[in-house]
Amino acid sequence: MAFWSPTIPSVLIGLLSLLLFLCSATPTATSIRLGIIRKPSSDVPVFREAPAFRNGDACSHDKIHVSMTLDSNYLRGTMAAVLSILQHSTCPENVEFHFLWSRFEPDVFSSIKSTFPYLNFNVYRFDSNRVRGKISKSIRQALDQPLNYARIYLADLIPASVKRVIYLDSDLVVVDDIGKLWEVNLKNKVLAAPEYCHANFTKYFTDAFWSDPSFSRTFEGRKPCYFNTGVMVVDVDKWREGGYRLKMEGWMTTQKQKRIYHLGSLPPFLLVLAGDIKGVNHRWNQHGLGGDNLEGKCRILHPGPISLLHWSGKGKPWLRLDSRKPCTVDYLWAPYDLYRSSSHSLEE
Repeated sequence: MAFWSPTIPSVLIGLLSLLLFLCSATPTATSIRLGIIRKPSSDVPVFREAPAFRNGDACSHDKIHVSMTLDSNYLRGTMAAVLSILQHSTCPENVEFHFLWSRFEPDVFSSIKSTFPYLNFNVYRFDSNRVRGKISKSIRQALDQPLNYARIYLADLIPASVKRVIYLDSDLVVVDDIGKLWEVNLKNKVLAAPEYCHANFTKYFTDAFWSDPSFSRTFEGRKPCYFNTGVMVVDVDKWREGGYRLKMEGWMTTQKQKRIYHLGSLPPFLLVLAGDIKGVNHRWNQHGLGGDNLEGKCRILHPGPISLLHWSGKGKPWLRLDSRKPCTVDYLWAPYDLYRSSSHSLEE
């Protein structure tokens, strides 16, 4: 592998980095690995190369579209998630990833290219300015990051040719064939996700919300249930046609004025869609493994079959493993961790 020479002027480095991005932003499963890949800086973890995963003989050429956000802080989780999806897919070459990032980070891009040389992926820029004036402070700082709201703008960012997409958070691993989730029958709904109707739905909104009749009537005619926005199957065409982004922005504006909820980008989804989605088997989101949003204490698995493990909440498995204070469930994430100690370097 050729690394950047320290004698190359910084301006030239920037131009070459931009050229690398423009030439490689839409690689295919059969693309040739570029000869120049930058070694990540000290701020970006170094990963070992993942094995290549190939389609089975019975696979067609139908694409499975998966979208995730992308940034250096959660890159280690993203890498593990991608590996888990490919490893358990019957048709891994059919999976096309759509990454959303708020700024061009050459080191992050290079990490993906070097870790997954044959990955079929695209990268789209999410303009943080679209939400900066609409975000109100929540109970945890990580929930206030603009990129956390990118899922609301997903339909605006990915190509019009993509009709359906699976949106996934970066703090999860898939332990089943993602194709099974992809094939869920939406039954004319814009969104499908596991629903949790036993949860206390009222706690997701403030007293100011429930005491105002104009707000509390929002759910009339619906039986609203909590759903986690870290695992969603979205009909992109219906999302665009129904103006769902504008509906959620409206609630975000109300939140700035009235303080009607506490949790980041989740409540707008609940306000607009709770009680009007296609429910999916709970096996597809064993969530809450990161504990609550304040303390992140260890939790155990819920009973029943599992297709996806999700460390939603404050505690992330890579941080707890590094601190040598892991929870038992974190050992289920560890086999997908491609992180290489900073004492090693990338090898060709």
